[in-house]
Formats: sequence, C-alpha cells, structure tokens
Amino acid sequence: MIHFRSCGTKKAYNKISSFTTIVRFSSTTSSKSSTPATADLCDLHMQSPERLQIVHPNLLTSFGLKKSFHGKIQTVKCFESNPLVREILSSPGDGDVLVVDGGGSPRCAIMGDMLATFAVTNGWSGVVVNGYIRDSMIINNLDVGVKALGTHPLKSLKDYRGEHNVRVSFGGVEFVPGHYLYSDGDGILVSEEELSLPP
Repeated sequence: MIHFRSCGTKKAYNKISSFTTIVRFSSTTSSKSSTPATADLCDLHMQSPERLQIVHPNLLTSFGLKKSFHGKIQTVKCFESNPLVREILSSPGDGDVLVVDGGGSPRCAIMGDMLATFAVTNGWSGVVVNGYIRDSMIINNLDVGVKALGTHPLKSLKDYRGEHNVRVSFGGVEFVPGHYLYSDGDGILVSEEELSLPP
C-alpha cells in the first residue's frame, strides 16, 4: 500500500490562511475602478490614434483573484534574479501594473507569494511576468492579478538588481513605462493613452 505524505499540503494551507486578512482588506479598500473589457476596447479603439497592441494569445497564464486589471505601466528588466522586483513591489503602486521581463527563462521563478503579497498591500493593480512564478496555490488566494508563463518551484537568484522603467518587449508587444495596460480573460492590451468606454 502506498502512503502519501500530507505535510506539504498542510503547510500550504496554513500559509494561505495567514493571508486571509490581507485579501479581505484589499478587496474592501481598492480605489481602482473596474477594468473595461478588452474586447470592447478593441471594438472602440483599434483604429484610433492610441495604437493598441495585443500580446500574443495564450502566451500567459492567469493567477490571483483578480481576473481583470489595468493601470499605468512600470517595468523591470532582469534575468533569473529579482531584487529589483521585490524593491518595486514593496513601494506604493498607486494602481499601476508592473511588467517584469525575466527573459522567459524556464530555470527559476521570478516571483512568489511574498512579492505577490507586497503587490496587494502596496496597491498594485497587477503584475505581468515574462517568466515563471511559484507559490501559485497561495497567489491564487490573493487579491491581485498576475499573468505569467507558468510555474516553477525554484526561487530566483539575488545577484543582479535589474533595470527599472526601461522599454521591454515580449509577446509581440513593446511595453513602455507610462503607457497603459488592460488585462482580462480575453487577453492583454497595451495603449499609449488611457482608454475608456462610453457611459
């Protein structure tokens, strides 16, 4: 007879429980308005001077409780090392979206539950990662939107700080600091200007 060890599951459950207060607090204090549907934004703005860009479909997987999010773009460029990601998410986000270009490396995770928790408590609307995350079971119970290539159990190095607010490109899109990102179940749009729908 095969006996399964449950200590890993119990540990994950305990960690999730410890974040319950954070999730509830964020859900009741978010100042960001609801995200307009990307399909509706395409219908209204695709031929406009805002020059919408669309990330390649099915490239990124959604994590976290927020399935739709939007905000002004900030960027971090790094490779298998995440000190700057931690530093930025530990600072006030003011509803911005952090786009992390980790070079798509499949050798480690760029973000885990602690950094996702920083994003929640500091008012970041979401995080988009050209790379992998870990602690996904916990992140899926946090009030934050995360898009990433997938999951990886190994944490990143801390050797290279990275670059903040430089232009980065992946998924067929150039992400420019100060431009705007809109994400939902249909995909990710990037625009030079802030977009809205008619009332």
